[in-house]
Amino acid sequence: MSTTGSGGDFCVIIPARMSSTRLPGKPLADIHGRPMLAWVHDCAATSGAELIVIATDDEMVQSISEGFGARAILTSTAHQSGTDRLAEVIEHLNLPDHQIVVNLQGDEPLMQPELLRQVAQLLVDQPNAAMATLMVPIVDSHEFNDPSAVKVVANQLGQALYFSRSPIPYYRDGLPLTGGQVLGYRHLGLYAYRAGFLRRFVQAPMAALEQAEKLEQLRALAMGESIAIAVAQSTPPVGVDTPADLARVRTVLANRS
Repeated sequence: MSTTGSGGDFCVIIPARMSSTRLPGKPLADIHGRPMLAWVHDCAATSGAELIVIATDDEMVQSISEGFGARAILTSTAHQSGTDRLAEVIEHLNLPDHQIVVNLQGDEPLMQPELLRQVAQLLVDQPNAAMATLMVPIVDSHEFNDPSAVKVVANQLGQALYFSRSPIPYYRDGLPLTGGQVLGYRHLGLYAYRAGFLRRFVQAPMAALEQAEKLEQLRALAMGESIAIAVAQSTPPVGVDTPADLARVRTVLANRS
């Protein structure tokens, strides 16, 4: 595989695990007669990716994924994160260090394919970056102050400076009162990596900032790596974490049909 030329030169790995506290069996949740993973796979399939692989620790997920035509690789049950699962898959596939890998979560059935292309293209455009991600503007003060909404600040070169659950930047004189003003940027949990970086990343110890904020991408910054970032071409709906999220996704996809 090549990573020169266009943003189409990338592969997608979809980590999927069954043990979700709020929605057990989430990857196989039924959405109009198909498992949720099949809808996620559809997104990857229309993104222009050269290779799509589902990475799972569950034999049933592997079997059902293969049943709808996906390639699925069974990984260790000991992984602490989806990133660890990705790293195992790139070794299984023997991907070269320069290969661009997009991490598409298995609970994102509404993710727009163009965002997969966009985040992969960032690594093509920034050859010194180890990974890439996206952000969207925040105009609502409640979202800006919500710890569950991860904020990011970036420089003018399209490189992430820091990620935090705290509101950043901090407005010393108080938040602007102008309606609709961009207060900051929310980070989207969509990543592209170079395979060689993934190999280094999973071997590196957890950083102090990562432990404090519970944000894995801070390990990359602590390692001195560059993270390419840009405003997303569109804002994706939130993923599926709860039964209410699942019901909403079913409604959205029924309307599309």
